[in-house]
Amino acid sequence: MRRHRPLLLLVTEQTTSSVGRQVTALALPLLAIAHLHAGPLGASALMAMTYLPGVLLSPLIGVAVDRARLRRMLVSVSWLQVPAIGSVPLAAALDGLTWPHLFAAAAASGALNSAQGVALQSCLPRVVPPDRLLPANSSLTGARTIGLIGGPALGGILIGLIDPAPALLVECAAYLVGGALFLALPAALNRSAQEAGSGARSRLDALREGLAVIRRETLLRRQALAAAGLNLGGGAGGGLFVLYADRELQLPPWQLGTVYAAYAVGMGTGVLVATSVTRALGMARAIRLCAVGAGAALFLIPAASLGLSFAVLVLYQLLFGLMATIWSIAMTTGRQLVTPAHLLGRVNAFLQAVLTATLPVGAFVGGWLASRVGIVPVLVGAAAVALAGASSLWFPRDMLAEIERAAERKTVPETP
Repeated sequence: MRRHRPLLLLVTEQTTSSVGRQVTALALPLLAIAHLHAGPLGASALMAMTYLPGVLLSPLIGVAVDRARLRRMLVSVSWLQVPAIGSVPLAAALDGLTWPHLFAAAAASGALNSAQGVALQSCLPRVVPPDRLLPANSSLTGARTIGLIGGPALGGILIGLIDPAPALLVECAAYLVGGALFLALPAALNRSAQEAGSGARSRLDALREGLAVIRRETLLRRQALAAAGLNLGGGAGGGLFVLYADRELQLPPWQLGTVYAAYAVGMGTGVLVATSVTRALGMARAIRLCAVGAGAALFLIPAASLGLSFAVLVLYQLLFGLMATIWSIAMTTGRQLVTPAHLLGRVNAFLQAVLTATLPVGAFVGGWLASRVGIVPVLVGAAAVALAGASSLWFPRDMLAEIERAAERKTVPETP
């Protein structure tokens, strides 16, 4: 895997851009608070603006990815992030930063991030042989994990030393480097995937063609349902987690920090073992077991109110980080195997929209319900929703054979 140049380029890009995104995720709301005196509504609206474009534009993004010259598209969306993000510290330095400008920058960056995410998932099967897709997806997830761990730490240091506005330049630099790395990908990616497929003529026909694949493939429908359930439940639990740990469990800050660090440990472990676990269990069985395991782990959050709260929450983060990571890697690989190459962008965009939309919805509904019935009952209900969604992957029973046949059909023996 280390000798595979295109994968090395993608892993390096994901590491740098993930660090940059995490710095911005911390710096942007702090910038709004410091320069525009943002309150809870302003900060929440700013976060929503980073997600909303990806949800609304996902159908068009999927069509564009399937029709695009992928290398050119990846380079373009990466370098377009520079003026989108870079305009914010420039406006702040000139004392001209406004709410419309900040919202526009967040929306533009969110749309470009969504396009890049869909394009990357469609790009990987074109530069990596089918038999190496699983470890390749593990490598990309590991690269993003580095950003999740290192990005907030770097952002905190930079913001402590300087104003939040200049810290945004870290992401600009990351995207400049990322665009250069994308430019070094094989020229073959500049051939549209749709040229090799049937190719619908109009955008509307293209959307219908993508939805037809989701309707036809049971695995894809179950993935969407499981992802929606896990994100609704996880969003509700995640939105209440800090409040619950502080007010209900009265965890001191050092324990809360340790609990969050445990998730990174679980996620990192999942990256390391995903390939071996998936190959040992079989891809479909790994998807099923790990999805159910992630959903069941959410019950440990309300269980922490019964005693040994610190130890129980650490166990939750370790198990959820491990199970959710293996599930995500196996699910992505399975989707890439069963979806025709010229339709992969549309299928990826649809599932990304499901993942993106359900998380904030779960957080909002969970917060609203908790204000009326209390936090612990909502946490129990959220875990039940997540487990129910994950359990849908067990039906129909022949779905296991379906994905295993796809893996065997598309596996190409490695050359020495």
